[in-house]
Amino acid sequence: MSWGTELWDQWDNINVHTQKGIDFSERYIHFLKERSSVEMDYASKLKKLVKNFQPKKRDEDEYQFTWSRAFVDMLKEVYDMASQHEVVAENLTGTVSRNLQDLVTETKTDRKKYLQDGARLQEQLRQSSQTLDKAKRKYEKAHYDSERSLDNYRKADADINLSRAEVEKHRVVMNGKVQQCEECKNEYAAQLQTHNNHQTEFYSQTMPQVFQQLQDMDERRIHKLQECVLQCAEIEKNVVPIINTCIEGIAKAAGSINTAADSKLVIERYKSGFAMPEDVPFEDLSTGQSIEPSNNQTPRIPAPANSVKNATVSGGKGKKRGGLFGIFGSSKASVARKNSKLRGKVDEQKEDFSDLPPNQRRRKLQQKIDSIKKEMAKEHSEREGILKLKDVYAGNPALGDPSTLDKKIEENSQKLDGLRQELLKYEGYMAEAEGKVSRRHSASEDSRSLSTSGSGDTQHTQQVSAPGTPQVQHNVYQPIDGDEDGEDEFDIFPVIGHCRALYPFEAVNEGSVPMGENEEMQILEQDQGDGWTRVRKGDGSEGFVPTSYIECHYYDADQV
Repeated sequence: MSWGTELWDQWDNINVHTQKGIDFSERYIHFLKERSSVEMDYASKLKKLVKNFQPKKRDEDEYQFTWSRAFVDMLKEVYDMASQHEVVAENLTGTVSRNLQDLVTETKTDRKKYLQDGARLQEQLRQSSQTLDKAKRKYEKAHYDSERSLDNYRKADADINLSRAEVEKHRVVMNGKVQQCEECKNEYAAQLQTHNNHQTEFYSQTMPQVFQQLQDMDERRIHKLQECVLQCAEIEKNVVPIINTCIEGIAKAAGSINTAADSKLVIERYKSGFAMPEDVPFEDLSTGQSIEPSNNQTPRIPAPANSVKNATVSGGKGKKRGGLFGIFGSSKASVARKNSKLRGKVDEQKEDFSDLPPNQRRRKLQQKIDSIKKEMAKEHSEREGILKLKDVYAGNPALGDPSTLDKKIEENSQKLDGLRQELLKYEGYMAEAEGKVSRRHSASEDSRSLSTSGSGDTQHTQQVSAPGTPQVQHNVYQPIDGDEDGEDEFDIFPVIGHCRALYPFEAVNEGSVPMGENEEMQILEQDQGDGWTRVRKGDGSEGFVPTSYIECHYYDADQV
């Protein structure tokens, strides 16, 4: 189907139709831009929502339960879903809208050109028609004049009153008009032939070609619009698997909620460790003696209702009743501390956390010990970097003076000494809380050995094969009497990472364990600066191995 043959007389309608096509394309571009704006706004609000509900630093302890961790995981998945909406918006704006805009610009240019060609051809046909009309009117006038001159000649020839000369004059005029009429007739015939040829060419060749160009242009626009719609569908299709993955992640987070584990965590967090209270003894106010109840039965003594209140006081109003009503003192004190925090009055807590119940005290002490170990690992890494830089300066003095680093090394040693003293102190508190005596080596000896190794006059040497074995100064908790086989070792040394042996090692000292090359082990205690790391092997045996012989990977990213 061709517009040139089927719509040869619908030029104005074709003009309007092509303009409507361009207007529709521009409208679709506006739709895509607004759609992208909606997607981007939705993603922004979704991310802001996730950010508002992210756990704060001060609330990290509350997000140790499985249900709270599942909520955090769900927030991460929602954030990823919001990012996919941003991807949709960016692709719609950057790809589809841009392609459509280029199409509209190109279509407008082509349409303008084709309409100008069509208008030019129509103007040529109109001018040809005007020329034909002019030639026709001239011929009609010449024919009318010829007829009148012929009629005048006939009248003059029949009139006997006119002279021969006058009759001849009318004949000459008649012949001139007839000749002029014949010339106008020939001119009109020639112009008519030219106009017909031009009109035939106009309707059969030139104008159908313009119509075909407009048809091709409109079909290209429609085809490009189809491609853009498919691109939009493809963009949506590409993010659907990722969104489905996010939804699966949310479902997985929901499946990770463990009611039993949460209940156990509540017990571990809030268990005081105190023994349950015994039965409240009966206070006989008449005799001043207390009678122990038998078989958990309290003797029934008739008394007025108002005397029950007085029965709780013995020996004066200033003496408060103990027993059952005194076991919640720590809880009330804790509530009071929280309330005073909200009022801006923070109570000072004891350094050894002795004001807390036993279980909570051990937990706080363990957190403090872990914090000190992290800080020691950070300082130790910084020290190794300074020593390596000093070796570089010593090998190439042009880069710097090695002696300028002695002050930093000394400051680092002092920090490590202070941290070791603090670690030893809190480990002593932990041993006291556990009911054990710490037999760990003195931190001052470790700090002296480390300070000596870090002095400016010391040369650091390494062997080519395996690193040198450090001196034996293991930090070991030895079981005391009544603590067989060190049953509390797992409480003091939880698994904090895993390691792989780089070189074989034969245990020659007490407390160390042998290992083979590439053997995988669990890390129980990080190197405290003495060159030894406490590990647990696959067979369950525990002991120390040289830190330089293993490659460590800690579960806590801050210790890597």
